[in-house]
Amino acid sequence: MVKIIKKSEWIALIVSVILSLSLVIPIQKKKVPNIVYILADDLGYGDVSAYNTEGMIATPHIDKLANQGMRFLDAHSPSSVCTPTRYALMTGRYPWRSRLPVGVLRGYSTTLIEKDCPTVASLLKNHGYETAVIGKWHLGLDWVLKKEYENDLNTEGVGIKEELNPEHIDFMQNPTQGPQTVGFNYSYILPASLDMPPYCYLENHKLTELPTAYTKGNKLESGYTGPFWREGKMSPSFNFQEVLPTFTEKANDFLKKQSKNKPFFLYLPFAAPHTPWVPKDNYKGKSKAGEYGDFVQQVDDAVGHVLHTLDSLGLSDNTIVVFASDNGPYWREDFVKRYNHSASGGYRGMKGDAFEGGHRIPFIVRWKGKVKAGTTSNAITTLANLIATCADILGIKDEKYKAQDSYSILPILLGQAEQVAHQEAVVHSSSIGFFAIRKGDWKLIEGLGSGGFTVPKEIKPKAGEATGQLYNLATDKKEEHNVYDKYPEKVKELRELLSDIKKNRS
Repeated sequence: MVKIIKKSEWIALIVSVILSLSLVIPIQKKKVPNIVYILADDLGYGDVSAYNTEGMIATPHIDKLANQGMRFLDAHSPSSVCTPTRYALMTGRYPWRSRLPVGVLRGYSTTLIEKDCPTVASLLKNHGYETAVIGKWHLGLDWVLKKEYENDLNTEGVGIKEELNPEHIDFMQNPTQGPQTVGFNYSYILPASLDMPPYCYLENHKLTELPTAYTKGNKLESGYTGPFWREGKMSPSFNFQEVLPTFTEKANDFLKKQSKNKPFFLYLPFAAPHTPWVPKDNYKGKSKAGEYGDFVQQVDDAVGHVLHTLDSLGLSDNTIVVFASDNGPYWREDFVKRYNHSASGGYRGMKGDAFEGGHRIPFIVRWKGKVKAGTTSNAITTLANLIATCADILGIKDEKYKAQDSYSILPILLGQAEQVAHQEAVVHSSSIGFFAIRKGDWKLIEGLGSGGFTVPKEIKPKAGEATGQLYNLATDKKEEHNVYDKYPEKVKELRELLSDIKKNRS
C-alpha cells in the first residue's frame, strides 16, 4: 500500500532537508568589490576630452572609462592645491581641520595625518582588503633625524609649516611614519610633488636608492611651467621622464599579484601632469596644447595600461575604478590664448583659486553591473566623500569611520538618488586660505580676488564695497557677476552655514 504524505509532512521534510544542507554547505560571504582609485595631479576639468569636446587634448582611454560608467559634472576637490586635497581624500575631513590649514607640505615635511586617525586605507585593510599606494604621496613622512639634531622637532612649526633641514636627516634610517602607518600594506612612493626634492622612491618606507646626488634644478625661470623642478637632493639614477612609466609598471605588477579570493584597494596618485612637464619623446607633439598637453596624453595612456591589465586578469567585472584629479590645472590665461585650449573647461580660474577652475574636477566611476554605463550626474560632490562611500558599500556602521565631512555617494552611483544625502553644502579652500561654500546653485567666496594663482589673488575692498563674492552658478557659470550686495540674505545664510560647519564639527 502506498502511503499518502500529507501537505504538512511535505513542508516538514523540505525544511529538514534545507536545515541539513546548511550544516554541510558553507554560506558564501557577499563578494565585495576591488577598488582602483586613479588620481591625476593638476589635471583640469577641460583637459579630458569627454568633458571638453573642443579641447586640444585627446584622452581616449579616460573617455572610454566615462562611457563605461558615470561621469560627474559637478565634482570638486576640497582644496585647490595638492596636500590638502589628499588629506581630505584619505581622512574624510576637510583639510583646514588639520595642522596645516593653509598651504602644502614639502618633501622633507613630517606626517600630516594625525596618529590613530581613521583613513580609507585603514578602513578597508581592517575589513579584509589588501591595500596599496603607488605614486605621489605628499602627505609627509616622519624622517629620522641624526642624533645631534633630534631637538629640531621641538621647535614650533618645524615639520609641518616648515620642512626639516635635509642635512639633519639620517637617510640610512626608514621614516617611522608614512603610508604603512595609515593603513597601506604596500607602498611605492615619491615623497612629494615631482618638482620638490628629494627626488627618490621609497618602497615600504625604505629608500630604493639613497639621495646622494644633487640637481641644481631646471627651468627655474619658467614661472612653474614646462620641465621645471627645484634644486635639491636626488637619487643618482632618478629620471624625471621615467616617473610616470615607473608608477604605471608598479601598479600593474601589484594587480598581477592579487588573488581573486581577497579584495584589494589600489590608490594610484600619479605625479602628472603636474610640473615638470616631461612627456617621453614618443608623446612629444602628439597634442595641440604643447608639452603640457603631450604630458596629459601620456597620463591617458597610463590609465589605459592599468585598465588593460584589469581586463587581461579578469578583474574588471568586480572592480570599481575611480578616476579624478586632485585640483584644477596650472594653466594661465596666456596659455589659453596661445593654444586655444581651456584646461578648466570654460570655468574661471586655475589651480590655487577659489574660483571653479581651481577645484572643479573630472570625476568618473566605473562599476560594471552596478553603475549604469554612459551616464552623467549633476550631484555636487567632493573627494572627501570616499571613506563614507566605501563604508556604505561594505555595510560598515562603525562610528569610528564616520568622518566629519564625508558623505556616501553610493545611492547616486546606483541610480537611486540625484543628490548627496545629508550633505548640506560643500566647502572649498584656496591656496592662500580663502573659504568658498557651495549650496545648490549658490556659491559664496569669503574675500575678493582669486584666492590663489590667478592675478589678482587678493583685493582689499574700499569703503562701502562688497567684502566677498556671491555667484549663482546656474546663470553665471564663469563667475563674472558678483551679486554679493544684491542678495544680503543669501550671503548671511551661507556665512552662517559655513560658520556652523567650521565650529560644530571640529
